Amino acid sequence: MTEGTIPAAEESDTLTRLEQEGEIAADYLEGLLDIADLDGDIDMDVEADRAAVSIISDANGRDLQKLVGREGEVLEALQELTRLAVHRETGDRSRLMLDIAGFRAKKRTELAELGAKAADEVKSSGEPVKLNPMTPFERKVVHDAVAAAGLRSESEGEEPQRFVVVLPA
Repeated sequence: MTEGTIPAAEESDTLTRLEQEGEIAADYLEGLLDIADLDGDIDMDVEADRAAVSIISDANGRDLQKLVGREGEVLEALQELTRLAVHRETGDRSRLMLDIAGFRAKKRTELAELGAKAADEVKSSGEPVKLNPMTPFERKVVHDAVAAAGLRSESEGEEPQRFVVVLPA
């Protein structure tokens, strides 16, 4: 076995565990939707070594916007509650990602563009660029976009004012 590879059995166990997290989360969220009398379908997946659960709507999704809240604040809270529900069932800390009505997917695209634009600015000026404070999810997306552009970045500051600094090569 070469360094950095994961044995097939371990990879299979990880996938099974993440699928179980997704199922627990889906059950929890279905109960929440029933209590709130909201319509939505639940989609489960595994992305980048974490369970990903999405609530999508057949209709225009306006009702689901209540679960997103302003700037995704309600979505973040629901994600934490869902992670706690998974933790209660499994005993393991969950890194599950929750998306509602495509909010996080849209935000990921916007942030990737922001990271690429900041990287371009640093490449042309040679000076570091500081971005506005972001959530951990937002910073991760920007860090990934900056790395894809061939530069490096760091997070600075304390929550909730933690921000990304894009650095020259």
